[in-house]
Amino acid sequence: MTDQREIVLLGSTGSIGTQAIDIVRANPDRFRVVGIGAGGGNPALLAEQAIELGVDVVAVADAKSVEDVQLRLFAAATKAGWTSGDARIPKLIAGRKAMAELAAWPCDTVVNGINGSIGLEPTLAALKAGRQVALANKESLVAGGPLVRDLAKPGQLVPVDSEHSALAQCLRSGSMERVAKLILTASGGPFRGRTRAELAEVTVEQALAHPTWAMGPVVTINSATMVNKALEVIEAHELFDVPYDDVEVVVHPQSVVHSMVEFTDGSTIAQASPPDMRLPIGHALAWPDRLPGAARPVDWTKAADWHFEPLDATAFPAVALAKDAGRAGGLMPAVYNAANEEAVAAFRDGRLPFLGIVDTIEAVLAAAPDGLSGRSSRPASVADVLEAENWARACARRLVLDASER
Repeated sequence: MTDQREIVLLGSTGSIGTQAIDIVRANPDRFRVVGIGAGGGNPALLAEQAIELGVDVVAVADAKSVEDVQLRLFAAATKAGWTSGDARIPKLIAGRKAMAELAAWPCDTVVNGINGSIGLEPTLAALKAGRQVALANKESLVAGGPLVRDLAKPGQLVPVDSEHSALAQCLRSGSMERVAKLILTASGGPFRGRTRAELAEVTVEQALAHPTWAMGPVVTINSATMVNKALEVIEAHELFDVPYDDVEVVVHPQSVVHSMVEFTDGSTIAQASPPDMRLPIGHALAWPDRLPGAARPVDWTKAADWHFEPLDATAFPAVALAKDAGRAGGLMPAVYNAANEEAVAAFRDGRLPFLGIVDTIEAVLAAAPDGLSGRSSRPASVADVLEAENWARACARRLVLDASER
């Protein structure tokens, strides 16, 4: 019988966290959640999760939300039978360091589903504590890749993103010495096939209409600009130590083949499954095992067409820019990510056109001082990453303001 794994969930009220809880509910003999954490914006759901799962600890990043979470915990516990001993109230920790403290909590696996650079410090804390990390926080690798690499032991970092999970699965078919290239697939987003000129008048509503995945607004817009895939290229480089020249992106609108690995003998191994994040989440929780029934398989009794086409780098230059930032090294990937976040916020507010998002990223990268690139600028701490991001955000804001005043 498989031992029950103890899990800590960071970002439990978000998309990754709620789907991970679905998997735990379906496999109570395999997994037990011992701790959950979230920003605090949805205190009712956080409290319900804590009492239902019987966790030992709850972390709240926003200290101002603590009182509300505490009241919700008491209400949920009372409803579940706390007074008669059928439920218990967990320990509550809060504040800026709460997520890092929770990440080091005694457990087998930490699932990091936090959005943004605030997820980097918990990733490092979990690695330092010797936990296996199921990583869905892009910024940990994009902004803090060298810091993560320094700490992660072989097998300690397991990807949750569907593309990187697919690569990890395909790489089990051969040794890294026999890898020719990694191939990340992209749906193409809502604007596949459009020229750059045809993208000039794109609205926020159009950019949020993704044809395949249901995601948060920032990730959905990143998919529309192909920035999401660009960040995944950086992640793939950091995760698997493959040169940027050997990481490619191909457009696959059906989103059934999640990524591929080409080996030196000419074989290409692909991982295919219907779009469903429960599969890569379940795979990360059970790694290196597979979790039976995590998601439905491809229905081979029905005819289907899978299309693959090259990425139009003229209409969607975000991937090429990310490779340039990655090759420049140092803190340039962190600059890329922070500039994009500011540009996306400006686009959503109506202060920047759609094409202005990637144009702003390019301008910020071009304006970056020499101290942010190269080996000498390799980050030594989270503070270094945050400082570079703050510079990039300020630069992006200035560029957006200048563009609006023209």
